[in-house]
Amino acid sequence: MDRKTPIDPRSWSRREHFEHYRNVVPCTYSLTVDLDVTRLAAALRQSDRKTYPTQTWAIASVVNRHEEFRLSVTSPGDPEVWEVVHPSFTVFNAERETFSSVWVRFDEDFARFHAQALDVVDEHRNATAMFPQAGRPANLFDISSLPWASFTGFTLDIAGGHDHFAPIFTLGRYMRQGDRVLLPLAVQIHHAAADGFHTARLVNELQELFDACGDWLR
Repeated sequence: MDRKTPIDPRSWSRREHFEHYRNVVPCTYSLTVDLDVTRLAAALRQSDRKTYPTQTWAIASVVNRHEEFRLSVTSPGDPEVWEVVHPSFTVFNAERETFSSVWVRFDEDFARFHAQALDVVDEHRNATAMFPQAGRPANLFDISSLPWASFTGFTLDIAGGHDHFAPIFTLGRYMRQGDRVLLPLAVQIHHAAADGFHTARLVNELQELFDACGDWLR
């Protein structure tokens, strides 16, 4: 079982911000960016790796680098941090025009994660349940793909979601801009967990990881 560590509010530099955006002005915010995936798309065309599991691994890698995106709270509302969080992602059932949400344990090794993701997708591609896997853990964060449309903005309106601290990612259809291939990415963030600085750092690190795909895409 994955562990979580309590945060000592007395020494936590984010204590005042956390309390303000959780209790006084509870709010989430969204950011939509176009990531340059020119190198990644070219590398994927020359390999047998699948795009969606590859994108999912890259996002999970960056999310797990930073405490603010692994934040949770206890039942009384005390902040804590998971040692690791795992990606939950959507699998589309074209016949039913519905999706299932499945998850894979995060693995720092891309090849192992990719193999696990393919097995899960293959097993549940025709699932009729929204959550076909038993025993979904609490330390998940969500990724969904919207490959039928590009977008310049995407916002989730989460009713009563002010204790949902995990980031939520939405991927759009590739866009071409001259010789570049762009990926629309929307990120939904709880302001108590992270500020614009933290989200910008996450996005920039994801861009750097895509740019360095030659180092890990095997």
